[in-house]
Amino acid sequence: MAVIGRRKNLLDDVVEEMVKTGAEAMAVGCDITRDREVRRAVAEVEQSFGGLHVLVNNAGALSVSTVETISEDEWDRVMETNLKGPFLFSRAVLPVFRRAGGGAIVNIASVLGLVAMKDRAAYCASKGGIVLLTKAMALDHAEDHVRVNCICPAIVETELVQGLFGKSEEGQKAKEARIATLPLGRFGKPEDISDLAVFLASDESSWMTGTAIPVDGGLTAY
Repeated sequence: MAVIGRRKNLLDDVVEEMVKTGAEAMAVGCDITRDREVRRAVAEVEQSFGGLHVLVNNAGALSVSTVETISEDEWDRVMETNLKGPFLFSRAVLPVFRRAGGGAIVNIASVLGLVAMKDRAAYCASKGGIVLLTKAMALDHAEDHVRVNCICPAIVETELVQGLFGKSEEGQKAKEARIATLPLGRFGKPEDISDLAVFLASDESSWMTGTAIPVDGGLTAY
């Protein structure tokens, strides 16, 4: 397994933990918004492992803003990370998947690619784009035995959202109010998402493609 991202030192820590469990893993530093770096990373992984069968597009950027308050540079940052990155990696792995006889792409979008929220205009637009990119790629590449599915989480306890709620009384009240919007009464955990990603990457989901699956504590049941 290869983990890819900009911050190589953090990737090395992840790989170290994986190796302790007996997994074969490597870290590859890469700016996912740059085509040349993406192609280099994919080639490096294919050479190291002798092939490639699964891609999980999991990088994400958040902006708390409206179309009036967001700057053009910030808009571009969100779109490049959330939408352009998965496009570049998906395009780069398709020839490798064909050589391997097929593969699976799992895109991590968001429940905000299915429904909207105030002050999330750029984020909603980028994640909605991932949902429809997933469906379009699923149709385009089914004949190549490439499946493409999408996970749409609600808020999950990750580094990306740690800064949303401070430790102040006001921050804790905001956190409690957000939890109150979820019927199951808690934020998601990373394993809630990773377990589904493993399923979608495996042969157990061999008749699934083009799906966008909410994992949202019941948020979209309203």
